[in-house]
Amino acid sequence: MFAPISVTRASSSIADQIRQAIVTGKLEQGSRLPPERELAEQFGVSRVTVRDALRALEAMGLLEVRVGARGGAFVTVPSGSIMGQTMSDMMMMSALTPEDIVEARLVVELGTTTLACARATDDDLARLREHCHRSQEALAAGTYDRELSWEFHSLLAASIHNPAVAGLTASFRSTLSLHPIRTREGARAHALSVEEHERIFAAIERHDGQTARREMAMHLLRGTNLEKRESELLGLWQAQPPKRRAR
Repeated sequence: MFAPISVTRASSSIADQIRQAIVTGKLEQGSRLPPERELAEQFGVSRVTVRDALRALEAMGLLEVRVGARGGAFVTVPSGSIMGQTMSDMMMMSALTPEDIVEARLVVELGTTTLACARATDDDLARLREHCHRSQEALAAGTYDRELSWEFHSLLAASIHNPAVAGLTASFRSTLSLHPIRTREGARAHALSVEEHERIFAAIERHDGQTARREMAMHLLRGTNLEKRESELLGLWQAQPPKRRAR
């Protein structure tokens, strides 16, 4: 399957060949790669060089390296967190203001909210409902944190059953976090977020896209001075979403 290589960056060339075999379907998800010794012979390099290539592919989310008697390198699918981290790293190369972050979130999450009204299944709604209950309990106990806030948006993205959107949403946990804006509000920030999440969920549960989008926009714009700047964008989302498909 693989050809010997003879370039300075040997591990990169090995990773490129294996990646190509994965994306073209020659290596399917769950497939186990040959042992390092065999790969080293096929590529004409040392086992150390092969190991470096496998580590690079593991970092990309294309391989899962397991140890033990049944271990080895197995083909996998990149997760949303891998995609989100890659996006975050790219964004961190440029200066981002809190307002830039909010605008990026608006573009993604107004669309996510619209699709959730049409696509969320009963199980999706149950998970969002349970999250709202847990958030209220955590708020009362004084244990609510930004991880719980992020989880709401993650569950919302999962409810539209589109892994690309899930990957985008994963970046909200780091570079696109609203944490810098929320810290300006002090102790009341968590209580406001919980209330707003509940209103967003209630609108989605009713399949009321217009209200859900309005509540999401108010949630994301809270504490900013972007209302006038974003009025044109928000106006594009006033139409009702498509009817919910039967499941």
